[in-house]
Amino acid sequence: MQLKFKKSYKFALKSSVYVTLFFLATIFLYHYFVQSLNLLVVLAFSVVFYAATFFLIQFRVEHFIYKRVKKIYDDVSLLETTSYVNQPVTTDMATLTKEVKKFARDKKLEIETLKIREEYRKEFLGNVSHELKTPLFTIQGYLLTLLDGAMEDKNIRKKYLERAEKGVERLIYIVKDLDMITKLEVGEINLDVTKFDIVEVVQNVFDLFEMKAANKNITLTFDTKYAKPIWVMADQEKIQQVVTNLVVNSIKYGKKGGTTEVGIEDLTKNKVIVRITDNGEGIEKQNISRLFERFYRVDKSGARSEGGSGLGLAIVKHIIEGHDEKIYVESQIGVGSEFSFTLEKAK
Repeated sequence: MQLKFKKSYKFALKSSVYVTLFFLATIFLYHYFVQSLNLLVVLAFSVVFYAATFFLIQFRVEHFIYKRVKKIYDDVSLLETTSYVNQPVTTDMATLTKEVKKFARDKKLEIETLKIREEYRKEFLGNVSHELKTPLFTIQGYLLTLLDGAMEDKNIRKKYLERAEKGVERLIYIVKDLDMITKLEVGEINLDVTKFDIVEVVQNVFDLFEMKAANKNITLTFDTKYAKPIWVMADQEKIQQVVTNLVVNSIKYGKKGGTTEVGIEDLTKNKVIVRITDNGEGIEKQNISRLFERFYRVDKSGARSEGGSGLGLAIVKHIIEGHDEKIYVESQIGVGSEFSFTLEKAK
């Protein structure tokens, strides 16, 4: 790429002034101690001397300093950075210093971001491995036991095959969720936006998981009685999945004898906010920012007694953001958690 050279005359101008003043001082001293001089001649000569000095110094700047400045630009790859491609190379030291410092800050931030991503990648791969190997090893264990002779016992054979089937179902569940979140991230799933009653959707979810909640003596309820429908515009199937994932999470991590409460309120003239609140164990502050990462679990013990693919909240986030809406989390240890998201009202 042909570089445009931005000339800086400050250095040459100041240097020429200093040299000319020194020249004048020398001439006047010579005049004082040796002989008289014509002042007009001295002044005229000073102007010529100043101009000659200026052009000489500027020439040296352009051909000596410029080469070194350009090398600095090349060395720090400023010319390959989008923000610097169309900028001229300057010999002004203040400007150059500012640009190099900015470049260094940007590169430092980029390196830190890459380190964070690398850590996330390692953790993600570790989590995927853990999620997949648990059901795989379970299936393998039951099948090997059958092959080693247990197949002859009809009761054991049926029991072990049923348990292996559960392991296969868990693998399918994880793979389906991975496939969905991948499609959501690349925008391959189109939203079928229709008008529907969000109260009815929540009630459907309550009906589906009433028995699951009853097993932990958790009550599923609305914050108030909604006598009229609340119409919204969104993809009904995917919003039902959002509500499902959030309600299931509240049951999964709720305390026995607790409650999961859903409230629907007007947020603005054209928005409603859906709140899913529980009185469970709560979430520590440092974990809240990472809740929506794939496979991230607050419980680091590795226990999987509650099941799930570890992708539920990540899917929720992508669905809500796919609707250009917002999702929020508030939680306090020992008090409970509240997940809320916005939806557009139907006109």
